[in-house]
Amino acid sequence: MPKMTFVSADGKMRTEVEAPLGLSVLEIAHRNDIDLEGACEGSLACSTCHVIVDPQWFDQLDEPSEEEEDMLDLAFGLTHTSRLGCQIKMTEELDGLTVTLPSATRNMMVDR
Repeated sequence: MPKMTFVSADGKMRTEVEAPLGLSVLEIAHRNDIDLEGACEGSLACSTCHVIVDPQWFDQLDEPSEEEEDMLDLAFGLTHTSRLGCQIKMTEELDGLTVTLPSATRNMMVDR
C-alpha cells in the first residue's frame, strides 16, 4: 500500500502512514489522527485543510482548480507549494508524498 508522511509545523515530528489509493490527504490525516482540520469536510468552502507540499512532490500533483486557488488565497501561511489536502487524491505515483502542516489555520466557517 502507498505511504505518505505528515511533518509537524515545527518540522520536529514526521509521521509516516498508509495512504490508500483514491483517498484525499485530508481523509488520510483524519484516519490517522493527524491534526488537519477540514472544517468544510472537503467541499471546497474553506482553507482549513491547507498543507505545504514538499517541493519534490509539488510538480507531480494535478493543477489546482480555480475554486481551490480561491480558497488557498484565504489560507494562513500560504507558500508557493501550498495546496488543500481535500483536493490531493492518493495515487500510485504519489507513494512517498510528504506534506507539512501549517503553523495555524483560518476557519472562516466558525460563527463569530
